[in-house]
Amino acid sequence: MKMLSLAQELKENAYPGRGIVIGKSPDGKKAVTAYFIMGRSGNSRNRIFAVEGEGIRTQAFDPSKLEDPSLIIYAPVRVLGNKTIVTNGDQTDTVYDGMKEGLTFEQSLRSREFEPDAPNFTPRISGVMQVDGGKYDYSMSILKSNNGNPDGCNRFTYAYENPGAGEGHFIHTYMHDGNPLPSFEGEPKLVGILDDIEEFTDMIWNSLNEENKVSLFVRYIDIATGQYETRIMNKNQ
Repeated sequence: MKMLSLAQELKENAYPGRGIVIGKSPDGKKAVTAYFIMGRSGNSRNRIFAVEGEGIRTQAFDPSKLEDPSLIIYAPVRVLGNKTIVTNGDQTDTVYDGMKEGLTFEQSLRSREFEPDAPNFTPRISGVMQVDGGKYDYSMSILKSNNGNPDGCNRFTYAYENPGAGEGHFIHTYMHDGNPLPSFEGEPKLVGILDDIEEFTDMIWNSLNEENKVSLFVRYIDIATGQYETRIMNKNQ
């Protein structure tokens, strides 16, 4: 698979929706993830990322303007021991609870499907990173309608064991802007990762469409120690 430029992928797509990037830094020392949200409606744009425990939660920037919180207020990132869970909805809690009870990542998501936001039927995208004793692997998932038909749910899980240094994978909810919004197609895209968290954060944030971007979370986890650094960018400050 050809490695793509993450910056180029973002700059050429005005509305990828919500996106997850997971990979490894070029020096091989850090497990890396990024999660961003975008919005077209006032309700979607009225959000920020706020720290909650070892993870984050979306919050209304202006609570007085919050309309329907059902699909926009959730915890995108939670930590369970040596596992970091990143998703685009409240299935973060589903994965957390399932894995806590001994289910696999894939098994945990069996109880969920795409979002009930007709006519888009937005895919649920999820990822889990496991850093354990100097070893690192990750998995990604997408649950999507059957080519726009809500009668069926197509489930795809991708597992990456001992990922290569400087390599990451990028999955997002929409192919591009549209009405209805077309769901992501294919397997996660192979993209390059940077060593420096500041540089990587700035690259993603500055590549997202200025009108539609809302918030960005980036975390670098030391594979040897499990210690991590986090950056959060919010358009609403």
